[in-house]
Amino acid sequence: MSEIIHLYHTNDLHSHFENWPRIDKFLKERRQLHQETGEEAIILDIGDHVDRWHPYTEGTLGKGNIELLNEAGYQYVTIGNNEGITLPHDALDSLYDHARFKVLAANIYYGDNERPEWALPFWIHTTVKGTKIAMIGLTAFFQKFYSAMGWEITEPFMELKAQLERVKTEADVIIILSHLGIHDDERMARDFPEIDIILGAHTHHILHQGKLINDTLLCGAGKYGFFVGQVEMTVNQEKKISQKRAILYDTNDFSELENERSWIEEIYQAGGKTLKQVAVDLPIALDNDWFKRSTLTEILGEALREWSQADCSFLNAGLLLEGLPKGPVTKGDIHRICPHPINPCVVEVDGNELKEILMQSRNEEWPHIQVKGFGFRGKIMGVMHYDQIEFNEMENGIVKGILIKGEKLQADKSYKLAIPDMFTFGHFFPSIHRSNRKEYLLPEFLRDILLWKLKKIYTNA
Repeated sequence: MSEIIHLYHTNDLHSHFENWPRIDKFLKERRQLHQETGEEAIILDIGDHVDRWHPYTEGTLGKGNIELLNEAGYQYVTIGNNEGITLPHDALDSLYDHARFKVLAANIYYGDNERPEWALPFWIHTTVKGTKIAMIGLTAFFQKFYSAMGWEITEPFMELKAQLERVKTEADVIIILSHLGIHDDERMARDFPEIDIILGAHTHHILHQGKLINDTLLCGAGKYGFFVGQVEMTVNQEKKISQKRAILYDTNDFSELENERSWIEEIYQAGGKTLKQVAVDLPIALDNDWFKRSTLTEILGEALREWSQADCSFLNAGLLLEGLPKGPVTKGDIHRICPHPINPCVVEVDGNELKEILMQSRNEEWPHIQVKGFGFRGKIMGVMHYDQIEFNEMENGIVKGILIKGEKLQADKSYKLAIPDMFTFGHFFPSIHRSNRKEYLLPEFLRDILLWKLKKIYTNA
């Protein structure tokens, strides 16, 4: 007798809880529906549910997200890079202490190559009718970041090959929870034809009806809870999949719940006591402006250089969403104006490389561009602020010289440049992106070093 199995999957919520009440209700209703018809339903999240831009996640260090997953009835999750490298080591190690689901993450280890107790490489789920479904979790290979946080991350495809050897003789169906991105998912489908279904994430890809490569079905449900994915598969008497199809449900089409708006506001305010604590008392207001020099951004630039023990630094004004008023400032205020999971980074460059980078940073179009991704949670880039960097300009704006710490930049001298780590990704600065002389300073975010500097300046001032 054949069996119908339903997989419901979400990914890359990034603590955008606006649609969560509807998702929660939908999943509970679907589970109940399938129970009544005798069909199996499995609920999975494919990582980056946590994102510290949101006060609820910041205040609970992600444990609030776990409560939401518990309440919604999730059974299996994997971790994304937001769980993996934006939480301090101990916070990730205890994140799932009260989880009522299994965490599948085959390629994360402690520094001594021991697996964390909370991270299973795979799990074999046996349905009521005896179908054995092997599920393997994999997360993106951010080796330098994980190493800096005290973790060891292994190459996903090597780990996948090893785990497939363990499960393929035991399982009827093989499913991958992949927080690797669409390109790696496509490669995975080509290289490992024994995989039946890949539930994807990380690149926020939207596959409305899935994508079939050979006989492997790739799925992806976008980001921010805009969609919930469903895979329906039929398993025949020989325990082989005879049919499988994917669909996405647009949560905007779900009915609005009576109390969802108040719930969204409540969870925003529920950051916990840690964010309500007064962190520093400012004797003056500190302004911020995205398009001209301003006090607060200058303080952040100086803090970035000092914290990183660098020769000089620069950053974009758009990193600060607001200024700070005179008077008591809480940790929540600091989080609100600088919500990004962005770390300091030090790049070692020679004078010629530094000159090239600094000239690129003066791109007149950049202050107005909208930045998406790379950890940035603001709106626009804003102007660049420089610390211990001076440009000698002629009247027509042409740069005739650059000073570092008050001295003329020397072409063959080595310099340490501190920047937000977002500038090491993408195509902002190709020479930085290519450089192997980068050091990421984790786990502190820019907001942590801003608060450190404000306390240094204004405590007992």
